[in-house]
Amino acid sequence: MSDRTVRVLSVGSALPGPPIDTAALAARFGMDQLWEQWVDTFIGTRTRHLAIDLATGRPGQSLADLGEIAAARALAGAGLSAGDIDVVVLGTATPDTLMPATVNVIADRLRIDGIPTFQLQSGCSGAVQTIDVASSLLATGRYRTALVIGGDVIAKHYDVTADLKSLPPEELVNYLLFGDGAGAAVLTTEERPGVPEIRAVLTRLSGLDRQPGQILHWYGIADRHSGRAPAQEDYKAIEEHVPELAEEVVQELLDDLGWARDEVDHLLPPQLSVTMTEKIVKRLDLPLAQEITLVGETGNNGNALLFLQLEKLLTRMTGPSRAIAVAIESSKWTKAGLALELAGGA
Repeated sequence: MSDRTVRVLSVGSALPGPPIDTAALAARFGMDQLWEQWVDTFIGTRTRHLAIDLATGRPGQSLADLGEIAAARALAGAGLSAGDIDVVVLGTATPDTLMPATVNVIADRLRIDGIPTFQLQSGCSGAVQTIDVASSLLATGRYRTALVIGGDVIAKHYDVTADLKSLPPEELVNYLLFGDGAGAAVLTTEERPGVPEIRAVLTRLSGLDRQPGQILHWYGIADRHSGRAPAQEDYKAIEEHVPELAEEVVQELLDDLGWARDEVDHLLPPQLSVTMTEKIVKRLDLPLAQEITLVGETGNNGNALLFLQLEKLLTRMTGPSRAIAVAIESSKWTKAGLALELAGGA
C-alpha cells in the first residue's frame, strides 16, 4: 500500500580516486608552503577527489561512471532493482555530453528503460531540484518509486599545466574549492517504518538583476580559440550573497512547517568551502542542530554534496528527529532547501 507522502529510502555515493590533499596540489603546480597555509586559513578544504590524473591531466571516471556507482549503491541500500524504479531525475552542472543526456546513459547502464527520465542543468541547488521534481511526480500518484541522482565532474576544466601564480582570483579559486563525485537517493511513497519523510522542498530563483557568481563555458568548433577561461568564480559576491540566501531558506522552511529553531536536530548547510560553511552555520542559529559538513574532505563537488550529506544523515536519524538541508546555486542565484522528519525509530 502507498500514500502520497514521499520518503527517502536510501542514499548512495561515489567519489573518484584517492583524496588529494593541498600539499599534493601545491607540489603539482609549483606552489610554496605559504600558499598551502593560505588555502588552509581562507578556504579550509583539506582534501578533494578529482576525476583526472593530476600528474598527466588525463580524464578518469566520467559523471556517468560515478552516477552509475552511486545509483547502484542506492538501489542496493533500498533492496530494490532497476525494474522497481518508475522515474529517474539527474541534476548536474557538468554533463558528460550535451547529447545523449547523461541521465539516459546512467539509466541504460543500470538496465532501466521504458520510464520517464529528466536531466536538470543546475549548480549546487540541482540536487534539491531533483528531489523537488521527483517528489512532485510521486505525489501525483502516477509513480511510486523514483531514483534521483546528483553529481559533477569539474576537474574536466583543470589545466594541469597552468601557472597558478599568474591566474586571476576568479580562476585560481576553482583549483582550490572543487572536487568531483556523485550521489543518488531512492524516494518512494510506499509506507516504510523508520524511514524519514520529506516534509518540505523549496527552490527559488533569486537572481533578478544580480550578476552571475559563477560561469562555466562550453566550447564549440567556432569558439574553441576564444581565450575565455572555462570556469570563473566571483568569490566575493558568493561570500556576500550565499549566507543571506541560506538564512532566507531556513526561515521560510521554519515558517511553513511551524518548527521552532530549537526543534531542528540536524543541519546540512551549504558546502562551498569550510570557512564559508562555518560562517553560514553561525548565521543560521539553529542552537541544537548537529551539523553535517563534508566539504573539508570531499571538496565542493557540486550536486553530489547534498547526497553525501544525506547519506550520513540517514545513519544519524535513528529516532524521532528533524533535519533541514540548504543548497545555494551561485551562477544565477537559486536558493533551495529540504526538510526531513522521522516520526519514530526503526
